[in-house]
Amino acid sequence: MIAIIDYGAGNLFSVKNALNALGQDSVFTKDPEEIRAADKLILPGVGAFPDAMDKLTACGLIPVIREQAEQKPLLGICLGMQMLFEQSEEFGETAGLGLIPGRVVPIETSYKIPHMGWNELVIPRESKLLYGIKPGEFVYFVHSFAAKTPMEYVSAYCEYGTVIPALVEKENVYGAQFHPEKSGRAGLTILKNFCSL
Repeated sequence: MIAIIDYGAGNLFSVKNALNALGQDSVFTKDPEEIRAADKLILPGVGAFPDAMDKLTACGLIPVIREQAEQKPLLGICLGMQMLFEQSEEFGETAGLGLIPGRVVPIETSYKIPHMGWNELVIPRESKLLYGIKPGEFVYFVHSFAAKTPMEYVSAYCEYGTVIPALVEKENVYGAQFHPEKSGRAGLTILKNFCSL
């Protein structure tokens, strides 16, 4: 069973629909015991970083997410990926979950912001989530902030007038800045690989 963490700031239904298409059982939950009982966790997110962290705090979920990330695979999607880092600069400075070293900063580029649409993945190293994904495949992004993190945690990135980490990982913790649930075959392959961990 995959627990999709429901804290009031996630793009839940498209994630669940993608998991359904893969034949994966999943449940929306903010119950710590359901989260502990799950095999894997997905942390979705849309909106602003401070609001999302406030909602996680209000639901009492920060300690259980940190605890369970040491024991089972966790995938953060879009804003959910950004919350995996130590801090964000969106609307001031806000602490994140601190599961991956790094900060979330405004995208500095001469290109149009937000970074919205399909972009090509560059794959600098192997990842279990990228099995069956070839360099040059495209995935779908919608965001104005991006992670600034050492390249040792970056499994894939895209170029948008600057380098943007697209897929990050550290031990059990994975993050996708793009929306795998909206990224066609490539996105479903990445989700399938996560489900197979």
